[in-house]
Amino acid sequence: MVANLNIKRSYLFFPDKEKEGDGYKPDAKLRLRVRWSGHKVDFNVGYRVKLSQWDTPTQRCRVKTTNLQKQSATLINGVIQAFETTIDSVFTSFELEGISPTPDQVRAKFNLLSGRTNNTEVQTDKTLFDYFDDFTREMGNINSWTSATYAKFAAVRHHLETFNASLQFADLTEFGLTQYVNYLREVKGMRNTTITKQLGFLKWFLRWATTKGYCQTLDYINFKPKLKTSEKKIIFLDWPELMTVYNYPFTDKQKTLERVRDVFCFCCFTSLRYSDVANLKRSDVFDSYISLTTIKTADSIKIELNKYSRAILDKYADQQYPGNLALPVISNQKMNDYLKEVGKICGIDQAVTITYYRGNERIDEVYPKYELLGTHAGRRTFICNALMMGIAPQVVMKWTGHSDYKAMKPYIDIADSAKVEAMKLFDEKTITVSK
Repeated sequence: MVANLNIKRSYLFFPDKEKEGDGYKPDAKLRLRVRWSGHKVDFNVGYRVKLSQWDTPTQRCRVKTTNLQKQSATLINGVIQAFETTIDSVFTSFELEGISPTPDQVRAKFNLLSGRTNNTEVQTDKTLFDYFDDFTREMGNINSWTSATYAKFAAVRHHLETFNASLQFADLTEFGLTQYVNYLREVKGMRNTTITKQLGFLKWFLRWATTKGYCQTLDYINFKPKLKTSEKKIIFLDWPELMTVYNYPFTDKQKTLERVRDVFCFCCFTSLRYSDVANLKRSDVFDSYISLTTIKTADSIKIELNKYSRAILDKYADQQYPGNLALPVISNQKMNDYLKEVGKICGIDQAVTITYYRGNERIDEVYPKYELLGTHAGRRTFICNALMMGIAPQVVMKWTGHSDYKAMKPYIDIADSAKVEAMKLFDEKTITVSK
């Protein structure tokens, strides 16, 4: 069995024209055709579309139209989107299993995930929250969710339940969704960026429920409240700050802080996430590099060691840790707490302004940088400093495991800004002319 397959496939939604006299009927059944690895399978979407109102390039009904059954384009396009989500989940599950599926396997799994199987024992008394639990179990299994992802969706469920313990799909109209947004802002005190994330998670659940036939209310598809947001500030240590932390002489009574500093700096010199440094085993460490499979993305990466990361590994080479771990890593929460103390002791106190919106209110809060330090600042420190040193983004991405250039763009912008400021130093130099 081959693991981690990447199955290339294509999807085509099209009206299946039906003959009528010398021409065609004005409308047709909408079908989905999936092709992969020389295979093909068709699905009936369950709706008819007017041929004159079908837009072939976008594979969608034109907006503000209805079919002959008076069903809106919004409804049909929403179902198309739900079909795309489900068929993606089908292939993702096969890829994770290392299986190149047959048409029968694809059809069977699609029917299972979309609730199209004939099951005479389907419960009719389940609540929206029961379906939400089904969703998290199913999507969690298909996508191999981490405990952190399960926790995110548990929080989504909690917010929905505290908003309305008797919530039904029919309540999630545009009005109901607007009330929910107001609740998250006014009662929960969430920032606009957090509300946007919560709506994204909720829409994922509702698309799944639509595909299954549980949710008939489709207002969520076009629900996009105007929520002002500001660009997220990237917290990292510049090179002088990093060297200050790396070289700080902690006392014998500060051994815990010293170990936290060392693990954090190791992330700063390797780009590792907390989850990966916490799982780094001695068997992952070689003479000139470390090689591991990342926890978050299951990518296999190889990161060359530099003199700083090598020195940290050598410092703890004679120590024994549970699970044959390479470094003395404590819990993420404890490490975040201690990192702020480390930063304060080391004088990492540059003022940083954090701007965010709650509703239409702009809020500016100023913090000393050490209060904003967390384990992920290590990875960001590596990326920003590597780019500012002139290392090509493509090379940095090899180390970090990033596959999307878009994810690197905020860091590249920081590096470009730093280069502009550095160039200004030339302007401050005076010209001396010899006589």
